[in-house]
Amino acid sequence: MEYKTKSAIIGRKKRINQEDTKHPCFISLFSMNDPHKSGKVPDKIIEFDLIDRMDIYDLDISYLLSGNDLVINNLESLKVEQDDNFRLHISGKQKK
Repeated sequence: MEYKTKSAIIGRKKRINQEDTKHPCFISLFSMNDPHKSGKVPDKIIEFDLIDRMDIYDLDISYLLSGNDLVINNLESLKVEQDDNFRLHISGKQKK
């Protein structure tokens, strides 16, 4: 699915069952850059229950050490696809 957005925060949530090898995760979409500095609520949150791996293609990203989240700024759109192997494939259009 493709989303029109300005920025995104990607993060991992705690596992409900500690024996699971996969993690729940989320992608929060915002209409501004650097949303982690604003304290504002996301425009949309996309949640995934069991993800093993996330592949991100051709995007400049920032890794926030304090929260272990990824921030992607200067987006025009973000494309997110989940395959049958518990993987997310993320790409998009970004102003450089």
